[in-house]
Amino acid sequence: MIGDFFSWLFAVFVVDPIGAEVALRLDEAKAPVAVVSQVNDCLQTTGSALLDWAGKDAWWAVGTTISVTTGQIGLAELLDAANPACGAIATYLTASADN
Repeated sequence: MIGDFFSWLFAVFVVDPIGAEVALRLDEAKAPVAVVSQVNDCLQTTGSALLDWAGKDAWWAVGTTISVTTGQIGLAELLDAANPACGAIATYLTASADN
């Protein structure tokens, strides 16, 4: 039950804003359509993995939520670059952040 509560908080404060930030950053960077179309696949797989982790490790969920809300960690940094659905997006966001 407590794990469900932390998962819900994590979804509201971290996972949902990830989608909004990634879409905004890709739009601002005028990313290719192929990269933008992968966002939903990436967020589905990464989002569910993050929620599972948050439900199992409340301390990680709280610490990550605080780090994200205070700006210590960017939401896009939580994307799993090793995930085939997220690899192109993570690479593109990293490259556009460096420019």
